[in-house]
Amino acid sequence: MAMQTGENEQALRKILDMTRLISIIILVIHFYYYCYAAFQQWQLVSGFSDKIMGNIYHTGLFSNFHKSKLFALGFLIISLIGAKGRKDEKLNYKTALAYIITGILIYFISGLSLYLKIELILAAIAYMTITSSGFLLMLSGGTLLSRIIKNRLNNKDVFNKENETFPQEERLLENEYSINLPARYHLKDKIRDSWINIINPFRGLLVSGTPGSGKSYFVIHHVITQHIRKQFTMFVYDFKFDDLTRIVYNTWLKYKHHYPKLPQFYVINFDDLTRTNRCNPLEPSGMSDITDASESARTILLGLNREWIKRQGDFFVESPINFLSAIIWYLRKYKDGEFCTLPHVIELMQEDYDSLFTLLRTEKEIEVLINPFVNAYLNNVMDQLEGQIASAKIAMARLSSPQLYYVLSGSDFTLDINNPDDPKIVCMGNNPQKIQIYGAVLSLYVNRLVKQVNQKKKQKSSLIFDEFPTIYLNNMDSLIATARSNKVATCLGIQDFSQLRKDYGREQADVIMNIVGNVVSGQVTGDTAKQLSERFGKIMQDRESLSINSGDTSISRSKQLESAVPPSKISGLSSGEFVGMVADDPDCKIELKTFHSEIVNDHEALKKEQDDYVDIPVIRKVDNSMVQRNYLQIKKDIKDIIYAEKERLLNDIELSHLVIKK
Repeated sequence: MAMQTGENEQALRKILDMTRLISIIILVIHFYYYCYAAFQQWQLVSGFSDKIMGNIYHTGLFSNFHKSKLFALGFLIISLIGAKGRKDEKLNYKTALAYIITGILIYFISGLSLYLKIELILAAIAYMTITSSGFLLMLSGGTLLSRIIKNRLNNKDVFNKENETFPQEERLLENEYSINLPARYHLKDKIRDSWINIINPFRGLLVSGTPGSGKSYFVIHHVITQHIRKQFTMFVYDFKFDDLTRIVYNTWLKYKHHYPKLPQFYVINFDDLTRTNRCNPLEPSGMSDITDASESARTILLGLNREWIKRQGDFFVESPINFLSAIIWYLRKYKDGEFCTLPHVIELMQEDYDSLFTLLRTEKEIEVLINPFVNAYLNNVMDQLEGQIASAKIAMARLSSPQLYYVLSGSDFTLDINNPDDPKIVCMGNNPQKIQIYGAVLSLYVNRLVKQVNQKKKQKSSLIFDEFPTIYLNNMDSLIATARSNKVATCLGIQDFSQLRKDYGREQADVIMNIVGNVVSGQVTGDTAKQLSERFGKIMQDRESLSINSGDTSISRSKQLESAVPPSKISGLSSGEFVGMVADDPDCKIELKTFHSEIVNDHEALKKEQDDYVDIPVIRKVDNSMVQRNYLQIKKDIKDIIYAEKERLLNDIELSHLVIKK
């Protein structure tokens, strides 16, 4: 490209000035020709000028009154095309066009002044004045037009909305495990249909969004219905019981005939005992060794004392866990687990130390766990002993409720939901008003269920956790990492990353966030929005910059890598609008993994479907006397165990030394 130098600009300016001068000369000749009589009276004519005018006349310039004026106007326009003036952002086309249109009208209508019944000289003066005024107005308007910034920046897209759009997956990619969500998205100024294809849910699905962003209605609802339709066994943690449970139950009724072996439907609900099944989370058949007892103890105590999660490894955290592990394993071994339930564990913990330690000393497998406590008691180091045990006893005592005992002590079903011989669909309901108590018990259920589900040669299963941070599941990252090969799909619903950090600790929360393969997020703010934006990566975007100087305006355009979905956009998502990224499979590659779209729900069809839902049926009639009898029976069971064991030990010379009497 040739460089623009001062000499080039000066030469161009001279050419334009000459063109404008020609325009003026033609106009003056026009005046001279058509106002010749006036020029005669002013004695401004000569033979030489008349000869020149004669030659010009023969060119045909004056064959029509307006012909010469049009030529003058043409040269004026040419002179204005290349004109450069000082650019001004305040100028607009309306002002310039007003000058030009007014000037053209005056310029061509001025000929009427020659027909006025006035003196010849006055008519000529009027005509030349009016025509010149029109000429000057057109010159001024053209000059203003050259000063207007022609290539204005596109100010219509003030939020850079169109520039931040990008192509998304428009194909429906479906398999026997997939979750497919219909959506629509913006690509520049067009709205296109797309699909959010979660073709591998076994790599984990994280659904985040503030309250009201549409997590359940737009995403989790479809996860439930599509997985039941595809014959998954299922566990659903329903935080606001029975919102999701109704969906699960009615979808199961609709599609249960699709299953090769009909799965049974079960509900755990501590508020309405007539609509709940009973299940023992410490079922002996599900606890093969003492590590299962230890893991159950850790889950229940960390669920009751959330601040302990961040202090794991401390002496006064690990001691209560060991103590509870010993009690659980003792009841698991006693009479092959006949009394191995959480209510029996709670009641046994509350017994006096003489009776409690006497029983625990009879089980060799827990000797290592209870020795520190027994020694502290025998040596009368009560302050240390109470420090080790009291926190566990106080926490577990909060679970001493007849309603909880009733649900936890029965055994309507086991937690191996993906057992090919006995498949199940299980819903467990929480109550936001009793989250501290119910959350800890449900955490124990989930811990035992995950342990039994994450095994080989089982059916495909789906684990759905609404408001996941409200329960504590130890080693959740291991479940997501290892369950893929066992066909266990995990869906975690959270409101915000900070909520997960608060309840699980920074390290474990970071691992959970980073290990999940599929992410669907509604409106979130702060660090969550920033982290998601970084995860979605960058796209090439157009950039424009405007520079105005005294002589000209320059606009530079460039392409630059910017965030595909910036944090501010994630913070301002509407309800039903989601961003995210999906994971693919080796046999089904997805190039366009990132999406920013609005999930399309058929609201009328969903409303009609929900209006037709039937209520969860009454499972059994339960009255308060039944619950109280069960509560008292558990207490009696523990008293009977203590009495029977003490009698057995006292009557055996070799074991009588185990009985503690202080």
